[in-house]
Amino acid sequence: MKPTIGVLGGTGHEGSKLAFRWARAGYPVIIGSRDIERAKEVAKGISAALPQASIVGADNGRTAADCAIAVLTVPHAAQLKLLEGVRSGLQGKILVDVTVPLVPPKVSRVQLPPEHSAVMGAQALLGETVKVVSAFQNVSSHLLEDDRDEIECDVLVCGDDQEARSAVVDLVDALGMRGVHGGPLANSVAAEALTSVLIFINRFYKFKKAGIRITGLPG
Repeated sequence: MKPTIGVLGGTGHEGSKLAFRWARAGYPVIIGSRDIERAKEVAKGISAALPQASIVGADNGRTAADCAIAVLTVPHAAQLKLLEGVRSGLQGKILVDVTVPLVPPKVSRVQLPPEHSAVMGAQALLGETVKVVSAFQNVSSHLLEDDRDEIECDVLVCGDDQEARSAVVDLVDALGMRGVHGGPLANSVAAEALTSVLIFINRFYKFKKAGIRITGLPG
């Protein structure tokens, strides 16, 4: 049986598109939001497109409590405040943190936080019983809009717990991308920094779907 995925902040561009693709792959999904009516509206829209999907909307607290794996998809400014409110519901679970420390308006310039990694800040807040894994920082919502089953993009997956990393690699693969083990959570700083590079590339080349590929891997 596939684990229930709870997408915290799941009504935004990134979160809703991740939720759609997981629901299409057969995962039970909960869309979480501060606004429960908005969460239900987004879930209803996905259900209309995927009648066989198991997807519901809820507030973020209920989403964290009821899911098996949580996925955080909010801007950096909202990251720690949201996690503080749902910390009890995440204990003993995997949290996939998609956060990138972008600082508007200069989002195409790398500006890492004082602790070097936004995702490491999440781990420090939540404590050791939550297995925080970093992923999807380099996947734009424009890439996720592609209706093809396969997306030409690799996803760096970083985390201190190898079993948790492997579970997230499976979630990446289910979306039609390739998950690549990127080492401990501290290495998430590379993925977080790379996001600004990709934003610059997209702007310079007037494109919206730049991603990364790791070459030379077996298989």
